[in-house]
Amino acid sequence: MTAPTANPQRLANLRKEYAQAALDITDVAANPVAQFERWFQEAIKAEVLEPNAMTLCTVDPSGRPSGRIVLIKGIDAAGITFFTNYQSRKGQALAAHPYASVVFFWPELERQVRIEGAVEKISDQESEDYFRSRPLSSRLGAWASPQSEVIPNREWLEVRQKNLQEAFPAESSIDPPKPEHWGGYRLNPDEFEFWQGRRSRLHDRLRYRRPERWSSDAEWVIERLAP
Repeated sequence: MTAPTANPQRLANLRKEYAQAALDITDVAANPVAQFERWFQEAIKAEVLEPNAMTLCTVDPSGRPSGRIVLIKGIDAAGITFFTNYQSRKGQALAAHPYASVVFFWPELERQVRIEGAVEKISDQESEDYFRSRPLSSRLGAWASPQSEVIPNREWLEVRQKNLQEAFPAESSIDPPKPEHWGGYRLNPDEFEFWQGRRSRLHDRLRYRRPERWSSDAEWVIERLAP
C-alpha cells in the first residue's frame, strides 16, 4: 500500500499576498536592538502567538545543520540570551561551532527578523539567577530530561519527574540546585535582517551589519537587500 502524500499541485498553489506595511531605511532605528524591540512590542500588541519563540539554527561537529524553536529570554547591547541543556544536540553543536542564526517569524504582522553571530555561555551567576526564577516544575524538568538522548518510553520520563517532585515537594524549603549541564547562552549579533512582506513577492529587506573595523561606539551599516 502506498503511503498518502501531499498533493504537489495543492502545495504549489498555497500562497498569500502580503500588503500590511512597508519598511524603509528612513523609518528604522539606527541601532538594530532598538529596531527589534520596537517590532517585538508591536508583535505583543498584535497578540502574536508566542512572539518570543525563535528558530535557533546550529551546525554540528560533522557540518550538519539543524534548527529548533527556543524562547528568547533577553536582548540588550550584549546580545540575545536563551537557556538550554549544554549536553543537548544544540549544546554539542555550539561547543563545536560557536556560531548561530535565530529567526523570528510573526505572520500576523507579515514580518520576519533574522539575527546571526557568535555564541558563548553566560556566567554561572546569570544562569543561576534565571534558574531560580523558573517555576518548580520547570526546574525539576531540567533534571528529569536528558535532553536529546534516546529514552525507552514516556513513562520512564514521568517516573523521573515524579521522583524529583517527591524529593523536592512544593511546600518544602529545599530548592533543587541548578544542574551543571544546564544554563544560558548569549548570541552576540554581527548581523540583523528585518523582513517585511510586500505585494508581488517584492518584499522589503533591511540588513544591519557591523563595519569591518568594529568598536562598541561604531554605527551599524544599514543596507537594502533584494527580495
